[in-house]
Amino acid sequence: MKPSGHSWRSSAGIGAVAAALLLGLAAVPSGTAGGPGTAAAAEAGNASSADRRPDGAGVHRPASTGTVSTGRAKAADPPAGTPAAVNGQLRVCGTKLCNERGRPVQLRGMSTHGLQWYPRCATGGALDALARDWKADVVRLSLYVQEGGYETDPRRFTDLVSGLIEQASERGMYAVVDWHMLTPGDPHHNLTRAKTFFTEIARRHGHRKNLLYEIANEPSGVSWSRVKSYAEQLIPVIRRVDAETPVLVGTRAWSSLGVSDGSDESEVVADPVKAANIMYTFHFYAASHREEYYAALSRAANRIPLFVTEFGTQNYAGEGADDFAMAGRYLDLLAEKKISWINWNYSDDHRSGAVFKQGTCDRGGPWAGTSSLKEAGKWIRSRMRTPDDFGTS
Repeated sequence: MKPSGHSWRSSAGIGAVAAALLLGLAAVPSGTAGGPGTAAAAEAGNASSADRRPDGAGVHRPASTGTVSTGRAKAADPPAGTPAAVNGQLRVCGTKLCNERGRPVQLRGMSTHGLQWYPRCATGGALDALARDWKADVVRLSLYVQEGGYETDPRRFTDLVSGLIEQASERGMYAVVDWHMLTPGDPHHNLTRAKTFFTEIARRHGHRKNLLYEIANEPSGVSWSRVKSYAEQLIPVIRRVDAETPVLVGTRAWSSLGVSDGSDESEVVADPVKAANIMYTFHFYAASHREEYYAALSRAANRIPLFVTEFGTQNYAGEGADDFAMAGRYLDLLAEKKISWINWNYSDDHRSGAVFKQGTCDRGGPWAGTSSLKEAGKWIRSRMRTPDDFGTS
C-alpha cells in the first residue's frame, strides 16, 4: 500500500516505548505503507493493503532473548482451552488449514502495525486483551523489512519478533511471522535477508506448534513466476530447520491473486509453488475491492489453500469510510469456505483502519472493551468474539 502523511513521532519517544516493551517481555507471567505513491501505483493499488508509515521513528535494541534452540524440542504447553491448546500443530490438508486432528479450522485475529513504529501497541496488556477480551486465535507480527525496519538493525528486530512470539505463545494464540516486504515489490530484493531471518526464527521457535511463516507480504510489479521462484528458494532453507510449520506465500499484485494487475487466480492454479504444507495469501479492502476480487477469492478457494492475512473495512489505503456491508459479505464467504483471516491493524494510527483511537497506545489502554475503539474496531471485535468451534461441537 502507498501512504499519505503521518503525524510525527520522535525517535526518542518511540525508543523509550521500545525499552518499556522489552521490560514487559521479560516480566510477562506464564499464564502498509511506504512513501507517497505515484498516481499509477495508487490506481493499481486498488491493489493493496493499508500499510501506512508514520514519519520519523526508530526503536532501541532489546536485549537478546538468550539461547537458540534447534529442531522440535518440546515447548511449554499453551494454557488449557486456548486456540493453540485445542488445535495443536496446524498443517495444510487439501485446500484447508487443519488442526492436529485433521479437522479444518478457521483462525481469526489481528495484525500489528509496523513494529518499528508501534511497539507500544503490542505490549503485554494489549496482547492480553486481544487473547482474552477479543478472543483472537491469531496475531500477525508485522515486521517491515525496509522503511526503518529489519534492514536497519537485523539483531534488534529479530529479537523483538522472537519476544512477541513468546508472548503470543504464553497466551495460547497462533503467531503469523510476517516478512512485511512492500517496497520494493520484488521479493528477491530481500531473499538473502529472508533466509537469514527465517533460519534464526525457525531455530529459536520451530519447536513450537503455534507458528505460521508469511514469507512475502505483498509482491508487486513482478510476474507470478518471479514470486514463485522466490518461494521455491526460501522454503527449502526454512525446511532444513523446521519441517512442520505452514508457510504462507504472497501472491502477485499486492497479494490480490493478480487481480489488481488484470489477472486472476488461474496463474497460481496452473503453476503452483513446488512445496508442501503451504498456503497462498489474499488481501482485500472492502471499500475498494469489489465483485471482481470477491469472485476471484471464491473461485480460488475451491482450488488452492488460501489464508487472508490482511484485510480492512475501508479503502485500499486503510482510510475513509467503513463499508461494513461489503466486509460482512467477505467474512461470510470466508466462514463458508473455512478460510482464516487477520484484520489490519491493531494500533492507534490516525487512519480509520487502525482499531484504537489515537493516543490509546501512548496511554497504555484501556485495551479491553469498546471505549477506546474506533467504529472499525468495534465492528471487527464483535465479529471475532464468536469464534470457530474448531470441530469440537
